[in-house]
Amino acid sequence: MLRFKALRSVFTGLAVAGLVFSGAVLAKGPELSGGISAITVAELPTQGKQIYALIHRGGPFAHEKDGVVFGNRERLLPLEKRGFYHEYTVSTPGAKTRGAKRIVCGGQPKTPEICYYTADHYASFRKIVP
Repeated sequence: MLRFKALRSVFTGLAVAGLVFSGAVLAKGPELSGGISAITVAELPTQGKQIYALIHRGGPFAHEKDGVVFGNRERLLPLEKRGFYHEYTVSTPGAKTRGAKRIVCGGQPKTPEICYYTADHYASFRKIVP
């Protein structure tokens, strides 16, 4: 019985930790409809501003996977038909990999209808606003 109580405490702690580290808690800025907060272009990291501008120019992009379809498997963004969203890497200075930062845009390349920024590899998103 003591072992069961100890395990229950561990699982309860993990559940609380999951709530604390969920995207809704980590996201900053004013909350928009759907629970997604906003970030202005000026608030993006320098590399994010550069990629945002490149997206609207159509590139060129440094990473082979930039512009690929983003599947929205986490269903954190509004649901759209497959192919609506495309992802772009926001470089992290000093990182040896692509890192965790991305901009995901919906709509046509060069003229996206909407863009989102994630600094935590799709765990949370912030809508990019002017």
